[in-house]
Amino acid sequence: MNKKTIIIVDDHRVFHHGISQALEATGEFTVTARADNGAQAVSLAEKSVPDLILMDISMPDLNGMEATRRILGIHPKIRIIALSMHTEKIYVTGMLDAGASGYVLKSCSFKELLTAIKAALAGHIYVSPEITHLLVGDSPDRLSRLTPREKQVLVHIAEGRSSREAAESMQLSVKTIDIHRRNLKSRLGIRTVAGLTRYALAKGLIPPGP
Repeated sequence: MNKKTIIIVDDHRVFHHGISQALEATGEFTVTARADNGAQAVSLAEKSVPDLILMDISMPDLNGMEATRRILGIHPKIRIIALSMHTEKIYVTGMLDAGASGYVLKSCSFKELLTAIKAALAGHIYVSPEITHLLVGDSPDRLSRLTPREKQVLVHIAEGRSSREAAESMQLSVKTIDIHRRNLKSRLGIRTVAGLTRYALAKGLIPPGP
């Protein structure tokens, strides 16, 4: 079995050590490097191109949000999960807007962290259940105005499917799916796929993992 490679970015070395040992004990992962700040994370990611990065947010030199943007700008296939004690909306949406595949609280169980990692590696977005309500401040009646088909398309988008894949699943034309995409963005006032995914998560349309 090919082990997935992980970089841990956090300025607390005891935390580094504990998470590293636990991940490697599963036999599924290899922690290839550790970084104390965002600038080191960018440099290490450029050199080693890991499968996944666990990224703290509040760090010296370069914060986790900016480090995430820079890393994904160079290597968009790397998966990044924010692992933070912050529960404020500005941090959660900031990391997801930067391109992170998940946001997990440091108070989570190791089992939940594994769920988040596996979800990210499978192309999903995982957000700790305690903070999913922060992802959207929308009124519930906006969702109720969507047609059943629009909700179905929204789920396909949030699960990372292309217009062609959604069209095949729903037995519709790609053009029709694209029209639904535009209508969803207009009706919900959300312009990006990441935003639609967060919305679907917050509304319980998709589970927070695979």
